[in-house]
Amino acid sequence: MLITASIVTYRTDRTELAHCLQSLEGSAIAEIYVCDNSPSDDLKDFCQSWPKVTYIFNNANLGYGSGHNVALRRSMAAHSDYHLVINSDVYFDCTAIEKITEYMEQNPDVAQLIPNVVYPDGRLQYVCRLLPTPANLIFRRFLPKKMVTKMNRRYLLEFWDHRSPANVPYHQGSFMFFRTRCLEEVGLFDERFFMYPEDIDITRRMHRRYRTMFWPGVTIVHAHRASSYTDPAMLRIHITNMIRYFNKWGWLIDGERRRWNRRLLAQLGYHKQQ
Repeated sequence: MLITASIVTYRTDRTELAHCLQSLEGSAIAEIYVCDNSPSDDLKDFCQSWPKVTYIFNNANLGYGSGHNVALRRSMAAHSDYHLVINSDVYFDCTAIEKITEYMEQNPDVAQLIPNVVYPDGRLQYVCRLLPTPANLIFRRFLPKKMVTKMNRRYLLEFWDHRSPANVPYHQGSFMFFRTRCLEEVGLFDERFFMYPEDIDITRRMHRRYRTMFWPGVTIVHAHRASSYTDPAMLRIHITNMIRYFNKWGWLIDGERRRWNRRLLAQLGYHKQQ
């Protein structure tokens, strides 16, 4: 069985990257592609000191999805069974990949998996969500928090204890474990999205044909920075790409979104808790 992984870097801190690579190097993953979107190849020598790492200098900032696609094409050419898309600020116990792979082998209708995710201080991170409406993204960002508490509780699935597996149509992109043959069928990341909604887009495309599972049998740590909340340039990128997302899938009229969200809320018992 061949398992590969990819990290997209852009002026990435070496200490952060090393923490992630330590987790990957100690796991069942055979090859790790570091796809560097930085202006220079300063990470090249650093990456060459890691036995499983293949360093790829893209010589341009391709964006998140496009950067991972460079690695995914190599993974497919090598006929990998599974591929992990991971952020450099993620780390985990070295047995995590083996446990996830065992689950995937036992569930061949699962194309994509995200495990339980926590912050470094142990707080739960809400990485599984409903498919967003424009209101979800606009109101929760620009209105006072107390005005959107109920909306966030529903959209982020905060009401759910995250102790049981669930088939969720939107996985946050910090850790996406793919069955490679399903990617070959459904397609890679949509390169029209420079950053942010590419994870929503690819999960819902997978969800049309397969199960896309949250699985709490493994817990990983994600030191999430949410840069678009603090960096005006990143906020502009976020807004631009969300416009592209809604132009593709629908702003107010998106029947698939409505059906899937209703089904998921029912499965998780949302209305029983109101």
